[in-house]
Amino acid sequence: MASNQHALRVYDSILGLLSTEENPTPLVRLNRVVPHKHAKIFAKLEWYNPFGAVKDRVAANLVRDAEERGTLVAGQKLVEATSGNTGLGLAMIGNAKGYALRTPLSAAIPAEKRTVLKFLGVEVQELDDSLCPAPGAPEGAIATARDTAKLPGWVALDQYTNEANPDAHFRTTGPEIWRQTEGKITHFIAGLGTCGTITGNGRFLKSKNPGVKVLGVHPEDGHDIPGVRSKRQLAQTKLYFPKEYDGEIEVADREAYELCLRLNREESIIAGPSSGMALAGALKLVPDEPGVIAVVIFPDNIFKYASSVARHFPSLAPAPAPGATGAAPAAIAAPSRNDQLMDEMLENLKNPYDSVAVADLAKEIASDNAAKPLVVDVRPLDQFSDLHIPGAVNLPQSELSQRKAELPPDRNVPIVMVCGIGKFSKHTTLFLKSLGYRNVRSLKGGINEWVRKQQPTEAAARVT
Repeated sequence: MASNQHALRVYDSILGLLSTEENPTPLVRLNRVVPHKHAKIFAKLEWYNPFGAVKDRVAANLVRDAEERGTLVAGQKLVEATSGNTGLGLAMIGNAKGYALRTPLSAAIPAEKRTVLKFLGVEVQELDDSLCPAPGAPEGAIATARDTAKLPGWVALDQYTNEANPDAHFRTTGPEIWRQTEGKITHFIAGLGTCGTITGNGRFLKSKNPGVKVLGVHPEDGHDIPGVRSKRQLAQTKLYFPKEYDGEIEVADREAYELCLRLNREESIIAGPSSGMALAGALKLVPDEPGVIAVVIFPDNIFKYASSVARHFPSLAPAPAPGATGAAPAAIAAPSRNDQLMDEMLENLKNPYDSVAVADLAKEIASDNAAKPLVVDVRPLDQFSDLHIPGAVNLPQSELSQRKAELPPDRNVPIVMVCGIGKFSKHTTLFLKSLGYRNVRSLKGGINEWVRKQQPTEAAARVT
């Protein structure tokens, strides 16, 4: 039999199933969730890639490019910071080609993805990092990957800076879309993450027709949609070229998840939350005019996001009845009312009275005001010792209850709690409030954001 027969769907190995112009992922027209009467909006279903996501294209091209350049050879090991899908693609390509993989990633990434990565044989390093890794974070996933790559035998392909990322879409996705729409596409829409998808597709489609509108969709700050970046986070990727795009729009978590639910129930399309986000943006940006043909990238399916769905639709995963034997799996168990209240309280801490932005804290520290805030860093001692805000004291979260006597006796003193990304500092802010402290706030974005904004740091440990 001949090798890789796309018409018959027969392949010599799983790598032959990687998408190309001759073997494209499907385009499906959306009918029920689209209010437009004239414009035609199509979803490109990227979970039809062999390992389940649009990032399979990127993973394959990163490896191909490194092999051709000679920077990746047999016997070497890969390390890659990821929010999940690139890691999954690299794991499977690495398994096929003999490259072991280590993935530093955020513990906030859905448990389903972290578990499957381990199942595929990946060495997973779970870190206190943001959902989308930040290049400037001193102890974050990207910095960890780059430090590992300095060791003998390790190679970082670095999807956040590597032009082979958008090149994957210039070589495959863009040509597929052009061919599938018979060159009639007028609008291309993608969620913004590393920005390889929008940049590579945009460059190809505009090379064919400069009139094609290339549109980006990003989530709100503090979002719960893995794989995409808020406007603030987009400044951290080297592949974000807004001058090459024709428009951008922000979509809230609620909009994204509600449209994701409708896609599954009304269109029978098993789309994940980033697909709902991209479509929500498309419905706002694409004009309802005759002749409009829009293509929206749907990056992956819903099955990796059971825990995310349970957070946003708790009624879909009810807790076991009292006295029932067994418990719902942790990944899909609905939160209790107390858990929901805790989540609401933590969310409410984003208000301007209980949180503080980096620029505002820097001004307060630099002022001559006698009531400068006490900065309490709740990260582990080793992380604090490596780098912290000048003048900060270290009370690790795990020790805070036992060491609360070290806090100021004056409950009115201004205090700012700091962690890696602004997640655990919220918990400790609530803890201090429960102790009666009236002027305690959480630093937005944590030390990662402080470093990204190029604020001063110290490296010596401070005795507390």
